[in-house]
Amino acid sequence: MSENEKIIDNLLQELKRGTLVLTVLLNTEESCYGYSLVQNLKEKGVEIEQNTLYPLLRRLEKQNLLESIWDTSENRPRKYYRISESGKDVRDSLLKEWQRTNAVIESMLSREDGE
Repeated sequence: MSENEKIIDNLLQELKRGTLVLTVLLNTEESCYGYSLVQNLKEKGVEIEQNTLYPLLRRLEKQNLLESIWDTSENRPRKYYRISESGKDVRDSLLKEWQRTNAVIESMLSREDGE
């Protein structure tokens, strides 16, 4: 792997890491457990390892951005997560900033195309 490829790989990892919170908050409007969230995100084109997701879910729960409930009705208990009201406020703020940043980048790209 060339030096540029290494740099790009590292920067892409940082970019993905920076968007994971928003991605999770956007996909927990309905209650879901960790594995189903991994699968749902994968179907939408977001690859996330379980060993990355579970600590993130715990952190978001600790920050009161997610609520959780244990379902013990099955043989194997599952912890379900759902975005909290506070999480919705944070999600909306992050989404506005994402959209603003995206608009700025799109504007820069369109100016380059016009030159």
